[in-house]
Amino acid sequence: MKTKKIRVALPTNGEKGLEDTVSNVFGRANTFTVVDVVDGKIKNVKILKNFASGYSSGVGPVVVKMLADSGVKMVIAGEIGPGATTLLEQYKIDKVEVKPGLTVSEAIKNVGLA
Repeated sequence: MKTKKIRVALPTNGEKGLEDTVSNVFGRANTFTVVDVVDGKIKNVKILKNFASGYSSGVGPVVVKMLADSGVKMVIAGEIGPGATTLLEQYKIDKVEVKPGLTVSEAIKNVGLA
């Protein structure tokens, strides 16, 4: 039987892991919570600080590259701008929209991963 594993990232407001809330912004989120979901169970949780959040412009490409370099295959977020969406598609990273303010664990459950 094959193990089903996916690494997802969610733009978040802080460093509370699964209890953190999904940010209402993507590129300028304070942090990204990266979660490995294996066979429907949350396994690893990692917090990435978004060092590009204070940039005056060009945030999207920096963020998408950081996520791609971390092995992310899906982004779960509120609204994502057209530039970042195009870059996610180029890196073959799926995107799923959820309502900002949900906790990370609620968002993952809402999209049917866990």
